[in-house]
Amino acid sequence: MLSSGLNIAPASTEDFRLLARKRLPRQLFDYIDGGSYQEITLKNNLSAFANMHLRQRVLRDVSKIDLRCTLFNKQLDMPIVLAPIGLAGCYARRGEQQALAAANSANIPFCLSTVGICSIEELQAKAQQTFWFQLYVIRDRSFALKLLARAKQAGCDTLVLTVDLPVLGARYRDIRNGLSASKASAQVLGKLKRGIDIASHPKWLWDVAIKGKPLTFGNLIDAVPNANSLDDFKGWVDSQFDASMTWQDLDWIRNNWPGNLIIKGILDSEDANEAVKLGADAVVVSNHGGRQLDSASATLSVLPDIIKAVDKRCKVIIDGGIRNGLDVIKAIALGADSCMLGRAWAYALAAEGEQGVSQLLNIFEKEMRVAMALTGVTKISDISKDIIVE
Repeated sequence: MLSSGLNIAPASTEDFRLLARKRLPRQLFDYIDGGSYQEITLKNNLSAFANMHLRQRVLRDVSKIDLRCTLFNKQLDMPIVLAPIGLAGCYARRGEQQALAAANSANIPFCLSTVGICSIEELQAKAQQTFWFQLYVIRDRSFALKLLARAKQAGCDTLVLTVDLPVLGARYRDIRNGLSASKASAQVLGKLKRGIDIASHPKWLWDVAIKGKPLTFGNLIDAVPNANSLDDFKGWVDSQFDASMTWQDLDWIRNNWPGNLIIKGILDSEDANEAVKLGADAVVVSNHGGRQLDSASATLSVLPDIIKAVDKRCKVIIDGGIRNGLDVIKAIALGADSCMLGRAWAYALAAEGEQGVSQLLNIFEKEMRVAMALTGVTKISDISKDIIVE
């Protein structure tokens, strides 16, 4: 199907990225696409996958390829999770709903962000399968406990706790385009830029901003009851970053969450050990998609050390830089149990909604099947370092 605007039928994540850039207001596209500071970490993530080579094998029976895997005692059709993405409901109308539907159809997990546009309850009403919930380490524990109770009530069995935001890394794109500003004069200019930006995208304005209302953080309404726009939530969200939080402060999370607990934001083997001590069922090897510490290691580069450190005491998931099915195979070969897609599904959602996310996942599936066939393996469980060129 040819997509409107660029007149292309998307065949890759990059194609969806180009379509998203065309459709979205500049500030929203930059929010998805950009990283912190000079975006070195973001580039490192991509380069690590690009520079890893697969070992081609021939004349093996690869007539039956099986992508199925098991995660937390549930069988998935492929080792992919749709990662928590903030503001997804700004990329497409009620975007979290659409992405959830695509994930359900593909039989893979979807994780709702604390700062999603759709609330836990809104997703529960639409879900065909259980979904995951992501929580930040926030200062207001009483409100955090309320969110956990709501997630449990909605049937969520897996909590993703994001731990790599004690402070917020500066994102130069957001500053330049007016999305992020500190001084009052800059805030006024930023609002003016945003108004002009939005007005220049009438299709998005009508389909998402108007027909997709309310564009507020659905999960945070109780914390900021008088909020009418995303800007109204900003003060509360900014006040919740807690730079004093330590591993010892997280016991209350494990004590109040009976389901699967995933610690997201691990980039060091010592921190991986701390997560296991806490009682984590999995860690996500993540540098926040290159949106926090710049000049950090690529997630793929540190994955082997973290696999070794946890020593099968918990599952290991990876995100950051995964743009195609071959990247998934490379991560599995190094020992990951599953991969989280972030920007990839956000681009597809912005470009074509639920259909775009479903198409993206279909592309990933086909790429994985070809990669496995040409490296001589037929099951996810059979993938090992043997298919990597050292």
